[in-house]
Amino acid sequence: MSNRVVCREASHAGSWYSASGSQLNAQLEGWLSQAQSTIRPARAIIAPHAGYTYCGACAAHAYKQVDPSVTRRVFILGPSHHVPLSRCALSPADIYRTPLYDLRIDQKVYADLWKTGLFERMSLQTDEDEHSIEMHLPYTAKAMESHKDEFSIVPVLVGALSESKEQEYGKLLSKYLADPSNLFIVSSDFCHWGQRFRYTYYDEAQGEIYRSIEHLDKMGMGIIEQLDPMSFTNYLKKYRNTICGRHPIGVLLHAVAELRKSGLEMNFSFLNYAQSSQCRNWQDSSVSYAAGALVVH
Repeated sequence: MSNRVVCREASHAGSWYSASGSQLNAQLEGWLSQAQSTIRPARAIIAPHAGYTYCGACAAHAYKQVDPSVTRRVFILGPSHHVPLSRCALSPADIYRTPLYDLRIDQKVYADLWKTGLFERMSLQTDEDEHSIEMHLPYTAKAMESHKDEFSIVPVLVGALSESKEQEYGKLLSKYLADPSNLFIVSSDFCHWGQRFRYTYYDEAQGEIYRSIEHLDKMGMGIIEQLDPMSFTNYLKKYRNTICGRHPIGVLLHAVAELRKSGLEMNFSFLNYAQSSQCRNWQDSSVSYAAGALVVH
């Protein structure tokens, strides 16, 4: 075995967000300065993974709830967009590069996860092609900058899990969620609406198409806030809302359900909602974004 350090490059820098550390830092500071820290310290957040011009401002509302003084490990659960995956996968990398500074993968936690036999290893190519985890790295680096040498990350690529697998991974990860020094970042956009997404649900009672989309998303967000995995599954079955991070969200909800059995009190609140554009006719398309945080009492 070689001891060569494997680095995952910031492959979407320069296209999905700025490759300039100083410019990126200024943008992140700008967005964070517009958000309120109302429910710190977050134990978990849900935030979007689109290009920062679309969702950077929305994501700030979730990251503003992160407390770097207590966080020592950041789990990032992102959906797989490019490769078929029926389980969860771990990265072959040791280091994730960002234009701000490099983030170190927690190899001790990775070793514990490997031992369960529930995880696949993704290729470096798959890792660098995927944006759902990477889009959270600059924000994580920024939120944690005051303690940048004192934390590690645990990236997990989440496949198209069955309900029973969501429950299994939720149970497995619940012990980490119980630890106040861990932060979970759940990567998800909300409704992808339009013919190019093959999803054109429309409830005329809501008025304009974009209002129907908002109503549908906020119904789902309300169910997530109830922290009930079965209700969320039923909502997805009924409306087929194109929430791309539905499986990472499902894993989080099952982890929370596991901890609630032992009497841990938790609350989830969404803090911001946005759409990439306002759809008014059938030729239009949009993607929705939501930011929220979980706190433990």
